[in-house]
Amino acid sequence: MTQVELARAIQYSNVYISNVEGAKQSPSLKFVELVDAALETDGTLLLLYWSWRRGSLLPGFPEYLPLEQRAIGMRIFESDLVPGMLQEPGYSAAYEDAAVRRGESTRAQADERLALLARRQLKLDAGTPIHVVLDEAALRRPIGGTAVMVQQLRHLEALSARPNVVLQIAPRHLAEDRPLSHPVTILTLPNRAMVGYTETLQRGYLEQDADTVSTWLSRYDRLQVNALGQQETLALIRDVRKETERDAAA
Repeated sequence: MTQVELARAIQYSNVYISNVEGAKQSPSLKFVELVDAALETDGTLLLLYWSWRRGSLLPGFPEYLPLEQRAIGMRIFESDLVPGMLQEPGYSAAYEDAAVRRGESTRAQADERLALLARRQLKLDAGTPIHVVLDEAALRRPIGGTAVMVQQLRHLEALSARPNVVLQIAPRHLAEDRPLSHPVTILTLPNRAMVGYTETLQRGYLEQDADTVSTWLSRYDRLQVNALGQQETLALIRDVRKETERDAAA
């Protein structure tokens, strides 16, 4: 949709739209609501608006998010947490609550991130192919305590049965041979181009250089080959869940 076409659809001037796109003018809430409806982003633009107003998103992540929404395939590696796409609500809430207790975010910011995560997870229901390699450490890190972890592990068991989800565990015996040391997401876009995303404590980084993303993909493929197969992964998740349940009952 061109600026003129969008302007006609929402009854705003194309000059205003151009200024917003070029970061020369801040969008109004009414404008964001109309654009969200016109572009059928199901509230994603509204969440980004409030997150921008209150600073709840990591710098760099807003640039990544629209690409995630468009992606026709996702590859994810996470080293010590269950990635957001696969998180059960109690797990997500426990993680955000801890940031509030430490004074790293406000309650409003945490609630905005949780609402945005819930919308992002709709890609699972939409059938988008998602391949996740999860380090074994993430299964054993008791986010939210044993009861929450049991629910999260059960959630992973259920997700692994979905036809669009491939879940593998990178076992701890890979040690220094694990080819990725930082969490990475690689998106396949509708034109078959690929982009990558990773984060530091300070900001997120969207990587669009084809050679760099190809290197990330090569390492991901090597990790995938060395990770446990799907049935072995499911068996390990069940074993860890049963251990966690026994700990909770002790």
